[in-house]
Amino acid sequence: MSGDKLTVSIIKADVGGYVGHSSVHPALIEKAGERLAQAKADGLLIDYRVGQVGDDTSLIMTHKNGVDAEPIHHYAWDTFEQMTDIAREYGQYGAGQDLLAEAFSGNVRGMGPGVAEMEIDERPSETILCFLADKTEPGAWNYPLFKMFGDPFNTAGLVIDPKMTAGFSFEVHDLINKRKLTLTLPDDYYSLLMFIGAPGRYVIKHIFRNTDNMISAVTSTQRLSLIAGRYVGKDDPVMMVRCQSGLPAVGEALEPFTMPYIVAGWMRGSHHGPIMPTSFASAHPSRFDGPPRVVSYGFQLAQGKLIGPRDMFEDVAFDRSRQKCLEVADYFRHHGPFEPHRLSHEEMEYTTMPQLMEKFEDKFEPSED
Repeated sequence: MSGDKLTVSIIKADVGGYVGHSSVHPALIEKAGERLAQAKADGLLIDYRVGQVGDDTSLIMTHKNGVDAEPIHHYAWDTFEQMTDIAREYGQYGAGQDLLAEAFSGNVRGMGPGVAEMEIDERPSETILCFLADKTEPGAWNYPLFKMFGDPFNTAGLVIDPKMTAGFSFEVHDLINKRKLTLTLPDDYYSLLMFIGAPGRYVIKHIFRNTDNMISAVTSTQRLSLIAGRYVGKDDPVMMVRCQSGLPAVGEALEPFTMPYIVAGWMRGSHHGPIMPTSFASAHPSRFDGPPRVVSYGFQLAQGKLIGPRDMFEDVAFDRSRQKCLEVADYFRHHGPFEPHRLSHEEMEYTTMPQLMEKFEDKFEPSED
């Protein structure tokens, strides 16, 4: 147990798409809600919400068990397995595709589901935004996190809030070599950009406030292709960001999404495209299985209770961003199978492309060029 500290956990998985990869059948969402309600009644959870974007279901939970807690992770795993049973009964596409292991062991890290958790001392007014994305990869959070916690042109608090002018530290994970590095802003400003500008490999995992090392943001960093060694669907990451009172204001945390920046993923996890901030009602991508989507669940915490959610991207102020996203999507789609719409050859190594290329290996001849 973790004493007085509160743990906020998001554990997500794609256990079956309705229709294709576009959404989650209501019966699966209902099962997730029933399971979490039982966990709350049994005292395992303080509170919960079931989040959704595209074909992914996120279990948003508060509890006192700490991060990587076996009871929480095991319960989430069993929940996804029960949802998978329904998905198979209903003939849902890709039923259980994120459950890569045959049986639960310890926690769900490395087993397929995405995880973002933070253990906190709840502030008198604790504001948390939960971002859920579909049809993209963990590095999709690099750009907005840098803007929120590192760019004074986005976040005025970095200039005018005494609690923020000392900056923030970014824990960056190298997903290929399985190592991590902590860089501190403003001192390591340019070095941080060198790494996180390559989001397919270097991913921001945690952010801490320099004045007191308070955890401020956390993301999921699981890459399914690196776990399975093959293409098994896109990673569809989740992220939590604490806001207000010496942290980015809610509006500063949302502002980066006014620019439909380019992410990897989209159709078959093999294309680049703009990410679109959408309302809950519009979080069901279908055009070329996209474009990639992000939703934001806004909560106030009160003694572990989740007050909300508010649909943060429902605001009409994001309409122009969505329109621009569609224009950029048109431009990228016109490239068809050509890069940069299609991922680079190196990134395609974890798709089905290598299987198609094998039959040509013995047909290559030496060239003089």
